[in-house]
Amino acid sequence: MAATRARVHAVDTGPSPIERYRSLLGEEAWSQFDSAMRAFAAKLRGKVVWNVNSAGRGGGVAELLAALIPYDRSVGVDERWLVIEGSPDFFQVTKRIHMLLHGVSPDGSELSAAQRAEYEQTLEGNAAALVELMKPGDVAVLHDPQTAGLVPTLTGHGVKVIWRSHIGVDQPNDMVRTAWRFLTPYLETASAFVFSRTAYVWDGPDGSRIHIIAPCIDAFSTKNQDMDGHIVAEILRASGILSGADGEATFLRNDGTAGRVRRRANLTASLPVDARIVVQVSRWDRLKDPSGVARGFAQLVAPHVDSWLVLAGPTVNSVDDDPQQSEILREVTSVRDEMDARTRDRVVIAQLPMDDTEENAAIVNALQRRADVVVQKSLAEGFGLTVAEAMWKGRPVVASRVGGIEDQVEHGRSGILINDPNDLKGFGSAVAGLLRDPRGAQALGNEARQRIIRKFLAPRHLMEQAELITSLV
Repeated sequence: MAATRARVHAVDTGPSPIERYRSLLGEEAWSQFDSAMRAFAAKLRGKVVWNVNSAGRGGGVAELLAALIPYDRSVGVDERWLVIEGSPDFFQVTKRIHMLLHGVSPDGSELSAAQRAEYEQTLEGNAAALVELMKPGDVAVLHDPQTAGLVPTLTGHGVKVIWRSHIGVDQPNDMVRTAWRFLTPYLETASAFVFSRTAYVWDGPDGSRIHIIAPCIDAFSTKNQDMDGHIVAEILRASGILSGADGEATFLRNDGTAGRVRRRANLTASLPVDARIVVQVSRWDRLKDPSGVARGFAQLVAPHVDSWLVLAGPTVNSVDDDPQQSEILREVTSVRDEMDARTRDRVVIAQLPMDDTEENAAIVNALQRRADVVVQKSLAEGFGLTVAEAMWKGRPVVASRVGGIEDQVEHGRSGILINDPNDLKGFGSAVAGLLRDPRGAQALGNEARQRIIRKFLAPRHLMEQAELITSLV
């Protein structure tokens, strides 16, 4: 059966002035950055850089694109963002690939011929739509397994294709190799491959096409912009997370206009105004282990330190390319329901509104800034930008030593790493220790912010990607 042409849709980001970074970088670094970006725009004149992924909101890739594309556009690069269309069956297949690339197979099975057919047919329809928009000589940056099957058609059309994998594991097992065997035939003609870490590179592509570009955060996005304590409290009250009457919960949008938090989160409870809180922000994903966070808090933190846990994620079913969120939310809710009443009341499950992504970002920003400790107890992680976000805000972080988290956190200096992500005792002890030692926690947070400034802000990423694209065109 012939594939039906898909209706890919564009995400409009608008420009953001790169001059925002001048004071943060200092004059010498700023001059280098500004010159490099303007030279990049001159090289790309007459060509379009297309980013293609599977979701316009929710998850690290969408946030990365929303932050970075506006800076390229502000210096004159014609950069655009398209989101492919897929059925629930297609996203079930790509979720399985995602899990396999992390070395996990929930039911032990491999990818079937029927699943490959679903994958190819869906992407055939999307490819047909894309070639009508892209012209030979343009550059397409395709993100993650959902887009790998687009590579042959686009390269055949004369587009320079960069395929970027944001996920991987340090020690691949047979399940990881199964996923790469599935993907490799589609990727052979790509001009370049980008990985977040050297450890994630598989055996397929030749070295000349491999590039390592670590993700980053934008210090001036709605999710990361500075907020004083008063605004933090107002936003958390308006969203229902913090008890108290609603106030003027305003924030600054990416385009410079004022926004206001009007929607309330779906909550199991509200926090007392004076609560000491531990926060994890992530999608409802088994690899983020929200159930493990809840158990570790209930067993090893709550009995010893007066504190609350907030597990925050998007409203269920608001992220199009992740069909398992409802199931994971039910699991963590069940874990909470089994706790004794006193502990259960101090575990808050928060589904944050996603109708307005910048409103959502403002709530996340306020929640992370209000946290006494931010945790990321992932079982596997591609990079973990929520860790960088918390570090930028000067928060002490306790996280698993997995994937790109290890690149961000220097254990004992800018955060605490747990060697075994399943070690509840180690996790709980680290969190409780920071809650008991506010001065030590603040020292970790101060160093964490400096590390993000040095290593993981947007200008470094923009310059590395510009260098790669320039080399191809």
